[in-house]
Amino acid sequence: MTVSPAAGPVSASALMTPAARVGDSLAQVDTPSLLLDLDRFEENLRGMQVLAERHGVALRPHAKAHRCPEVALRQIALGAAGICCQKVSEAACFVEAGIHDIHISNEIVGPAKLAMLARLARHARLTVCVDHMTALQDLSQALVEYDATIGILVEIDIGQKRCGVQSIQEAVKLGKAAQRLPGVRFTGIQAYHGGIQHKASHDQRRQASEAAAKRTARFVAAFDRAGLQCDVVTGGGTGTVMFDVASGVYTEIQPGSYAFMDGDYGRLQWGDVLTFAHSLFLLGTVMSTPTPKRAVVDIGLKSTTAESGLPVPAGLPSVQCTGLHDEHLLLLAQEESQRPALGSRVRVIPGHCDPTFNLHDTLVVLRNEQVEALWPITARGYSW
Repeated sequence: MTVSPAAGPVSASALMTPAARVGDSLAQVDTPSLLLDLDRFEENLRGMQVLAERHGVALRPHAKAHRCPEVALRQIALGAAGICCQKVSEAACFVEAGIHDIHISNEIVGPAKLAMLARLARHARLTVCVDHMTALQDLSQALVEYDATIGILVEIDIGQKRCGVQSIQEAVKLGKAAQRLPGVRFTGIQAYHGGIQHKASHDQRRQASEAAAKRTARFVAAFDRAGLQCDVVTGGGTGTVMFDVASGVYTEIQPGSYAFMDGDYGRLQWGDVLTFAHSLFLLGTVMSTPTPKRAVVDIGLKSTTAESGLPVPAGLPSVQCTGLHDEHLLLLAQEESQRPALGSRVRVIPGHCDPTFNLHDTLVVLRNEQVEALWPITARGYSW
């Protein structure tokens, strides 16, 4: 018997059903889906806000960790001063969502990006990093053309060996130029060291953070001697935040992953002062059980990444992830009885939350195993 296709064009969207709807139970959520445990998430937000306020330091969470305006709005509602973004297009998505105090913690170069930045500055209070005189001059020119103003943070390299000026003399020269040039206002410095955020040992991170703070303090003192007041000294991150807030150097901190706690941060030694719970998970379905101890899950590299380690199975202490392919996640159980069954659901903790968010359109928000909300990851893919 031959079956003829239906006449007319086929709409893929008409054939699909949503992966989740508000009110669904967890069992009704299709896979793979990115899940947020709302109770844990809210507790993480409160913990970081309290820590910052206790030390009189502003909290400016990094939105590159999630690219989701609803997350940022909730952080601001609890007292965050604003947010950080890493790209101009990313920042535009948050301005559209009603967030108007944004630090772009990166250098912006090129006519198209500078024009977009200048246009955006007419709608929000922005600061941006600079580490080169030509880049500062080009930014000033773009801002003059659009009759806009942006705050300038001179970025200093405190050990990351990425962006940032290499000497106090360079930094002061840029700061003085920012005072003179039109369209820009000197605001302070950015001193961020991402590499030390992921040192496994609590003591290693403490020592590295203290060294970074001392180097930053020398720059601040030099600016002061030159008559440049650093109203903002921004930096720090999730892994060192407990040391950064107590340093007496930073006026604000910019952690991001604390709200979610991915597998990489989960492996660190945290001590007793500060703890955050895993609130972000990937939900998958076991699609194959080819051996007595192996299960294959419908989560792959198109749903998460592995540069910071493989995902970690949640609630399955005797099962480990052994591989991540384009469409498949491999799980291996210690015993046959511990292997997840065909068709069963598993939750895994992504190794790195930032790129994982960037692979999803929607965050499925759960409370008590029920879908409470669906939050768009609006800035997904906005990387210019």
